[in-house]
Amino acid sequence: MNIVILAGGVGKRLWPLGRKNNPKQFFPVIGKKPLVKETFDRFVKTYGAKKIFFSTTVDLLPYLKKLFPKLSAEQFIVEPSRRDTGPAMGFAAAKLFLQYPDEPMVFVPSDHFIADVIKYLACFKIGEKLIKETGKLLDIGITATFPSTVLGYTKVGKKYGNFGGVEVYSFAGHTEKPDFDTAKKYLIDGNYLWHGNYYMWTPRLFLQAMKKYAPGVYAPLEKIKKLLAVGKQKDIARIYSGIEKISFDYAVTEKIDKKDVLIIKGNFGWNDIGAWDVLHNQLKSGADEHGNVMKGKVAHHDTKNCLLFGHSQRVLAALGMKDTIIVDTEDAILVCPKERAQDMKKLIEKMERDGLNKYL
Repeated sequence: MNIVILAGGVGKRLWPLGRKNNPKQFFPVIGKKPLVKETFDRFVKTYGAKKIFFSTTVDLLPYLKKLFPKLSAEQFIVEPSRRDTGPAMGFAAAKLFLQYPDEPMVFVPSDHFIADVIKYLACFKIGEKLIKETGKLLDIGITATFPSTVLGYTKVGKKYGNFGGVEVYSFAGHTEKPDFDTAKKYLIDGNYLWHGNYYMWTPRLFLQAMKKYAPGVYAPLEKIKKLLAVGKQKDIARIYSGIEKISFDYAVTEKIDKKDVLIIKGNFGWNDIGAWDVLHNQLKSGADEHGNVMKGKVAHHDTKNCLLFGHSQRVLAALGMKDTIIVDTEDAILVCPKERAQDMKKLIEKMERDGLNKYL
């Protein structure tokens, strides 16, 4: 199986640490290594470095090459421009089609926390096996623990089988980023899993699905696939820039024939480190006696359940704060209630309208 690590996102909800020129996957959010390096390291012993690819953009390529200097140029699949995950995944599938048209591949986000790597890797081994046996798309769903409005939800049906402790279910539908009331209903229902975004299939089958369910995206990708074989980069960039921006979830997953998909239930301790409140919860084991998670030079009094990220060159001092996120960087400070952390994109959009792009 080929591993394609998706490393082209910006991670706006972790602003002001996450920036266009320093996305969250390139700095150590939880441990001592950047998230993208942790992701790579989970797979390299099992699959080998030569089976790992990165899907990224031109502006982020230098960061990846610095982190992974021993990888060949062919292992960096460089999206000509940002067009969201639908075109990005289609572009990667088209690139791998040239060498591995029928070998299973998996798209792996670069910014997830995984507690049990052994159980995690077992899911991909089962996914590879089932692709070869059934020809179906495999994906991973995670048991929901709260009503998230920033994640997709996968509805599962009857159990398909248990493979050495890895449970696999039939697919009953997908809903991308529901509103809060709907997310609460899904949580109570129990048959809806968080969408882990680990799509597994072959390059040929990925492209066939896009042809059927997203023909407007597929048509230019088919042209690009032919141009990739002869290396006409300028023509590729021109055609790619005209593709609709759309996620794979909206383009394919919400439309796909349910019989063509199987869902692996992931039970490996998962977190999408996509927002400050999630990060605070993830780091709670290292909190002080008042529930405060701190990094950098921090002083506080009568402050509870806060995330306090100080700047290395000055002290962040908090007095009488509760359930608050404070992040201090060289040129920007974020202060927000923890319960509003999922609304960060609204703040970023306001900053863009106000002409503050240089801080983003």
